[in-house]
Amino acid sequence: MRMPAEWERHERTLMGWPCRPSSWGKTLEKGRAEFAAVANAIAAFEPVTMVCASEADLARALPLLSESVETVVYQMDGSWLRDNGPIFVTDGRRREARHFRFNAWGERHAERDRDAALGATLANMLGDPVVSVEIVLEGGAIATNGAGTLVLTEGCVMHENRTWQWSRDQVEQHLRESLGMDRVLWLRQGLEEDMDRGYGTDGHIDLFFDFLSETRCFLQRVGPDDPNAEHLANSKQRLEDAGIDVIDFPYLPRFEADGRTVIAPYLNFYVCNGGVIVPIAEVDRDMDQAALALITAEWPGREVVPVPMRAGPMQGGAIHCMTQQVPAV
Repeated sequence: MRMPAEWERHERTLMGWPCRPSSWGKTLEKGRAEFAAVANAIAAFEPVTMVCASEADLARALPLLSESVETVVYQMDGSWLRDNGPIFVTDGRRREARHFRFNAWGERHAERDRDAALGATLANMLGDPVVSVEIVLEGGAIATNGAGTLVLTEGCVMHENRTWQWSRDQVEQHLRESLGMDRVLWLRQGLEEDMDRGYGTDGHIDLFFDFLSETRCFLQRVGPDDPNAEHLANSKQRLEDAGIDVIDFPYLPRFEADGRTVIAPYLNFYVCNGGVIVPIAEVDRDMDQAALALITAEWPGREVVPVPMRAGPMQGGAIHCMTQQVPAV
């Protein structure tokens, strides 16, 4: 049993309808429109199941969703299913879910008990066996090439606000056994902007890194004066030392909102059956076109679909954070 690469065939995509006004504030309706746009874009390529927290939320979602998006109602506290949804492994004939502990991104947010249980609930809905793994882990914190290599950041996964009671070697062993990995590549940390106590995750990998194949990846590149320059250079060296061909991705939009600088990484894209769904903040249209062209060049045979969004990035996430793939068997 192994965790497949994201580009392998999906049965469907899981998403969660934004339901937490205390988090979204005045951007809630814009966030809902963005989630709907992402769901509708993915539904052109594969089935999508949108999870709603209540019948009232379902009624709000239906007018914005295409008829091809399936909806279900399960109690939950948030909407970022990449992080608290089930992570699947398969041997090609059968599929199991791995249910990691979820503590709201290092206990950043209260009242997330229903989110902590939702991964197992959704796996049961799909009829898949569930195996619990006793470490804290979010799906956005890891990336795999589908061939036994897992990449993650030590600053996030080993942060004292998560699995403080385990050593790195113990955590790595859990990951190897539960996800079917031969090796684990530890990068130092994620983006500085992702360390924000209110909206950050302590450095999720899916904001600055993407596997493109078993031996090839995108890695965010910034200028020498950028606060992320040293960490990203260190990450590039570690990846290359591990035999990974690194393709520099030099585009990272930023915009000002509510008195703070928000990053909107293109690399938080999602690879679905035949498509790549890419977030664009429309900060610089020339940058958007250059970024989309680079992504298109690296994903031949797939349709690259841009989805404008700013509310999601203001909450710390974008398209990859919104989605969780269910591999086909």
